[in-house]
Amino acid sequence: MTTAAKILTSPLAREGGVVWITGLAESGKTTVAQTLSGCVKERGVNPVLLDGNIVREALGETRSFDRAGRQKMAYTYARLSHMLASQGQFVICSTISLYHEVHEWNRKNINRYIEVFLDVPMEELKKRDSKGIYEQKDDEEIVGIGVKPEFPVSPDLQIANFSDIDPETAASRILEVCMDG
Repeated sequence: MTTAAKILTSPLAREGGVVWITGLAESGKTTVAQTLSGCVKERGVNPVLLDGNIVREALGETRSFDRAGRQKMAYTYARLSHMLASQGQFVICSTISLYHEVHEWNRKNINRYIEVFLDVPMEELKKRDSKGIYEQKDDEEIVGIGVKPEFPVSPDLQIANFSDIDPETAASRILEVCMDG
């Protein structure tokens, strides 16, 4: 069976499901999600791509970066992903959302849920920091510095997304898990 046929016949593509890509800021979540979306489209499946920053902006939630605000948005992404997957959509959600209780909620409530953790050392994140996130003087609201992240306990896939790993390789690894799920 060809790779295209495998993804088309996978329950994730036929019945809906969620690929939840998480990691710290600048870990490559958006780039990997966009690359994965392109790979899935090439195989005949049109996914719904939910990027945390874009969803946050679309909902007008551009100022609540404290723990309560971040957690509320994480649940918003989770519920939105659940709703779409329940309607048979293949959802790719890229978000920081590093809360154990959100990951547990996803596992409990979303059929065909695949959790991907992009693991990148802080030194590398700071090198990639295109938005100046890690250079801010007021770092109380920065996940990984002022806000303690709750990294996934048992992700379906953990990718060291730096060094010799490019977005295409990361997307390919995720796609393999999607075809099995």
